[in-house]
Amino acid sequence: MGDKIGVLFVCAANICRSPMAEAVFRHKASRTGLLEHLLIDSAATHDFRVGEPPDANAQQAAGQRGYAMTALRSRQISRADLEHFDHVLAMDMKNMTALHRLGEPDLWQKPKLLMSFSRLYREREITDPYGLDLERFELALDMIESATEGLLAAIRDELRLRGER
Repeated sequence: MGDKIGVLFVCAANICRSPMAEAVFRHKASRTGLLEHLLIDSAATHDFRVGEPPDANAQQAAGQRGYAMTALRSRQISRADLEHFDHVLAMDMKNMTALHRLGEPDLWQKPKLLMSFSRLYREREITDPYGLDLERFELALDMIESATEGLLAAIRDELRLRGER
């Protein structure tokens, strides 16, 4: 990643949760002046939606809160992503299992659950809202907003330790 801190959000198809997390985190990083210090992306553990835009409900829920997602396209994660990104953040344990299979055994410690950064929710997984109503996307977005706030605080501390912020 060079001098930038790499943050990668991961879900099954990269059309709902992880692109919402990417958009939310990018927005927050921009608002706080940290965007120039970060490389932010999202990816899928599976290849069944590669090249597709985010789900329409994901775009609607995010758009209503001012998060831009229209330029995003699904891509599949690679082992190189696990090696190069500093923070690899999964939405649920199924994603974690897929990431462990991809990076075993030397990279098993790198992936974390995004919700481990939330100070508001006890849940550690963000349920996949795909195929469900808009309310489920809004709940996923609420959880993502909470967790990315904690993640941003952790990265701010990381930058301070590096002497960059």
